[in-house]
Amino acid sequence: MRPRLMGILNLTPDSFSDGGRIESLEAALHRAHELVAQGADVLDVGGESTRPRAEPVDEILEIARVVPVIRAIQDELDIPISIDTMKPAVAKAAVAAGAWMWNDITALGFAPDSLATAATLGCEVVLIHMQGEPATMQDDPRYEDVVEEVASFLSKRAQAAIAAGVPRERIWLDPGIGFGKTLAHNLALLANLDRFAALGFPLLVGASRKGFIRALDRDASDPQDRLGGSIAVALAASRAGAAMVRVHDVRETAQALVVDEAIRRGGADD
Repeated sequence: MRPRLMGILNLTPDSFSDGGRIESLEAALHRAHELVAQGADVLDVGGESTRPRAEPVDEILEIARVVPVIRAIQDELDIPISIDTMKPAVAKAAVAAGAWMWNDITALGFAPDSLATAATLGCEVVLIHMQGEPATMQDDPRYEDVVEEVASFLSKRAQAAIAAGVPRERIWLDPGIGFGKTLAHNLALLANLDRFAALGFPLLVGASRKGFIRALDRDASDPQDRLGGSIAVALAASRAGAAMVRVHDVRETAQALVVDEAIRRGGADD
């Protein structure tokens, strides 16, 4: 079964790939319609960049960026919306506006009330692994065994969420490609995605246009030139049993997944 496609809708001026491209409510709504037409199953709306060395955003500004867009999408499109934030106050405002999922790079660890807020909201929750914080996470990431350390962290955070009252069936896991990892760490995680799928929760993989692709292809210094690498990751995630992939290029990824599934089915039928 193919993973669902989470289309990225960044409302930030400084995101690594498409920062500053959506500067009005009308532009955001237009992009949302485009992503849905291309095959997105979920829209991930973010008002604060989490790229390496990104500066934090005040929660009032973050809410002002995302809530009007979520409301507008809800009025015009029948599609689940994810809020990409680490702040409980932003998650509350987004869910009140219609968001279905809270996508948190801190795995509900940013604030003392993050876990309780997720339980109260009753929304889907994505727990992402990140070593450090966006401003410093790529300075010197180190692990003894990155696969097992990330798996252990995600398992513990899932259990903490369940203990706080988040229903088990609403928890998703994401190994956090690019969040405090070197190229070798990212490749090890991607080569062992089945380890995370085996933890018993739906797996989300977000590696679209990320910097590790540039490390493998020096001609891909511009994030826009990383489509091939991004699709390769989406296919690997699909084959490992991921339930969702987070992507910028929805149409191209959807096509690749359809063809890959057809090839696998054809081989099985021979």
